[in-house]
Amino acid sequence: MNLRAGLRLIVVTDTREALQGLIHAARADLAEDLDALTEAQWARPSLCAPWTVEETVAHLTSAAHMTPARWILSMAGAGFRADVHNRRRLDEHRGATPAETLSRFRAAVPLTRAPSGHTAAWLGEVVVHGQDVRRPLGLTRVPAIEATTAVAEFFAAKNFAVNSRTVAEGLHLEATDGPFTSGNGPSVRGSTEALVMVLAGRRACLDELTGDGVPTIRQRI
Repeated sequence: MNLRAGLRLIVVTDTREALQGLIHAARADLAEDLDALTEAQWARPSLCAPWTVEETVAHLTSAAHMTPARWILSMAGAGFRADVHNRRRLDEHRGATPAETLSRFRAAVPLTRAPSGHTAAWLGEVVVHGQDVRRPLGLTRVPAIEATTAVAEFFAAKNFAVNSRTVAEGLHLEATDGPFTSGNGPSVRGSTEALVMVLAGRRACLDELTGDGVPTIRQRI
């Protein structure tokens, strides 16, 4: 059995329960990484501009409490302006102090609610925003390969929350650390994490990719 085939066997992400397990693990890992941050670190800009680290974490707490009905009501109340909806819900779940914000996020770790049944998309929320926070802070933990692979597969197949399928269209994406591959065309290679971050529109990760398809992605995002 070759390495890529062997890796594929350990990536068990074909059920909602498996994906939810990855979500819970990703949240728990992020909460652990944030436990010793200073106030200055909490106020640092994340990769998800214009949010700070603390605001990004509060956004993840908000997403963990969202249901389809709540999402519709909140979006309608915001005039279907996603930025207004996100800001209101972020402010709702942000604590009076960073410690309280983290406590609220930690309490959300085991929740299974989501705005829709696209479980891989909500895993993507945790994976991408987790790295939005870790990278500016110099935190080196990389999400589990099972999680990043599931997100990469979803992102390459659908435009949902981010225009990831449009970014990937007509390109051959290939992970250098796991089983993920997608599409045909000019090559784009990199770690699964870097591919996920770029598909989510994070230009800061472009320099981690190689291949003759990289200029196309750079133009698209």
